[in-house]
Amino acid sequence: MLDLNDIALFVQVVEAGSFAAAARRLGLPANTVSRRVQDLEQHLGARLLQRSTRKLTLTEAGRDLHTRSTDPLQALAQAAQALSDVSQLPSGTVRVAAPADFFNWFQMDWVAEFLAAHPRVRIEWILSDARADLIAEGIDVALRTGSLRDSSLVAKQVGTSSSVLVASPAYLAAHGAPQQLADLQMHDCITRKPASSHGSWRLEGPDGSVDVQVHGRVCANTMDAVVKATLAGLGVSLIPALLAKPLLESGQLRVVLPGYAVHGVGVHCVYPSRHQLPRAVSSFIAFTMDKIQRHCIAA
Repeated sequence: MLDLNDIALFVQVVEAGSFAAAARRLGLPANTVSRRVQDLEQHLGARLLQRSTRKLTLTEAGRDLHTRSTDPLQALAQAAQALSDVSQLPSGTVRVAAPADFFNWFQMDWVAEFLAAHPRVRIEWILSDARADLIAEGIDVALRTGSLRDSSLVAKQVGTSSSVLVASPAYLAAHGAPQQLADLQMHDCITRKPASSHGSWRLEGPDGSVDVQVHGRVCANTMDAVVKATLAGLGVSLIPALLAKPLLESGQLRVVLPGYAVHGVGVHCVYPSRHQLPRAVSSFIAFTMDKIQRHCIAA
């Protein structure tokens, strides 16, 4: 079968004017270039070049092959370059899984900034506090906190997050503020354990880690719902400091038992594989990590 690479090499020899010059262009030994042109001539059954000690001269068959080959080879080279250029630009859809409350703290203006910088990229958000199956659901990247159970995934730690105990002024006015950890058992606590009015919070305090049993009449499966229930005065809750900060600053919530909190919870960008990661995905990961580290949490 005819090797089209040999035709391209022949064209290089003609344009360079010698086997040695073509070999230097291509980074090949001169004898290899000469042999492959001879192989091409043998395959075609026609001499393409007249060789002398001083120069190469095209035969009629050589001129005809060169004329017919040059434009198609240039077109192929241009097509390959165009494809390479496109592959270097982030493009395509990035499917992102994130917690339901993600946009309570990650600014939509940042998404607009990313899209403006990458006009070929489209982002599809899947917002849920449930752990998405990245492979089964075709997720490109997920934002996750806490322990990572699936060791087959690639995870980059963005930073760490803390959670604090909070309640609304209205709840505290009606029920009083707990003065010690044991007092939580006498308060309505808003938990995230579905289908149960009881739960356990592991907190760090002056004497280290401690588990406290809590109960209440409201539980929810999303942090967004927990925050809203807390604002409505339905009890004490344990929420990320990132979400609590603006609500504490505005006076909508108050810290309860400030000596107790949850610290050092990892925040990660998780994705299925490092292998041939699309540029759109890698660009999104880098952009998102930068925004979260600089503006949201401790790296």
